[in-house]
Amino acid sequence: MSCTWKWKVGASGLVIATSLLFPLTRNSIGQEQKPPTFPLQEMQRLSKLYVGTWNYTEAYPKSAITPNGGANTGVYTSELGPGGNSIINRFHSKGPVGDFEGVVVMTWDPKEKMYKAYVFGDSFPAALVETGQWENDVLVYRTEFSAGGMKIALRSMTRFLEGGKLTSDAFSSVNGSPEALVVHVEAVKQ
Repeated sequence: MSCTWKWKVGASGLVIATSLLFPLTRNSIGQEQKPPTFPLQEMQRLSKLYVGTWNYTEAYPKSAITPNGGANTGVYTSELGPGGNSIINRFHSKGPVGDFEGVVVMTWDPKEKMYKAYVFGDSFPAALVETGQWENDVLVYRTEFSAGGMKIALRSMTRFLEGGKLTSDAFSSVNGSPEALVVHVEAVKQ
């Protein structure tokens, strides 16, 4: 039996065990309080806004990272994950700024009362983990990480507009400096 096969069986076993055990924990919780309805209301709200295929444009201002600025175009597809309690977003853009591909998995954490986004990209190792909240009608995600001896804070703000459109602005701060716009995104649902 190969190591890869063992890992696949192990991961499948973990998923199966979790699937079997989670309802038991829900039942014990249910004796004390009413179990949640699935999918969770917070994910229903997000899925009504995100699920679908989108064409988008990324506009990058002139900066140290993109000295000439520029614009990329791309497509992303958002679909519901298992049970409707997550959204899986696959994206790919290309243009003068570069070629970017990745996956974002968004879910609701009832214990923390926040959205969580796990961002996987082709230009960085592992995943960035973001936390999100609605601030009025704007979905705001934040994360912090260290790289190259610097502390980097990221904040994204997504606004859902009429007619199947959205805009998103991502800002960064390095070592506590004032935030600067990294990219402005405009997307239209197909």
